[in-house]
Amino acid sequence: MKKSAGAKTLLFPTPVLMVGTYDQAGKPNLMNAAWGGICCSQPPCVSVSLRKATYSYDCIIQRKAFTVGIACEGKMTEADYVGIVSGRDLDKFAVSGLTPVKSELVDAPYAAEFPVVLECRLLHVVEIGLHTQFIGEIMDVKGNEEVFGDDGQLDIMKIKPLIFDTSHRGYHGVTPCIGKAFSVGKKLQK
Repeated sequence: MKKSAGAKTLLFPTPVLMVGTYDQAGKPNLMNAAWGGICCSQPPCVSVSLRKATYSYDCIIQRKAFTVGIACEGKMTEADYVGIVSGRDLDKFAVSGLTPVKSELVDAPYAAEFPVVLECRLLHVVEIGLHTQFIGEIMDVKGNEEVFGDDGQLDIMKIKPLIFDTSHRGYHGVTPCIGKAFSVGKKLQK
């Protein structure tokens, strides 16, 4: 029998996403957001949900664009830091030592140190409650050369993405592949 945990924001795993924006003056900002993920295949889209109180909220509304960097194990401290302070008060890039890079495709920056970035143009804004969901059309996915595998695809084990434990508020890494998706279940087909 299952035990109730109540109505909570629990989902395992939850990605650690680095949302990059520019403010009205063109100052780059970066925030750590856990509420997000892929939300459509065609057109390729990602969603991030932010509170209106965040500095990034207004930046996305004004610029109609954002980037989503994939936080990695090697930059856990920096990824956490940009989620606990506000870009209204200071320059997160300068303090964290991260390097802002202007996207070539959308009006938003990303941090060079995170190995993968999704460049997004704002497609939809959905008011949900405490959070607003921003749906961005993915214009391009860029990755550092060293995180691509021999097959030419991004390799999760080389990216070493952070995942967030919503229950215990901790960061974790990924383990090697334990089965091939859309394949291991075929043994149950008749």
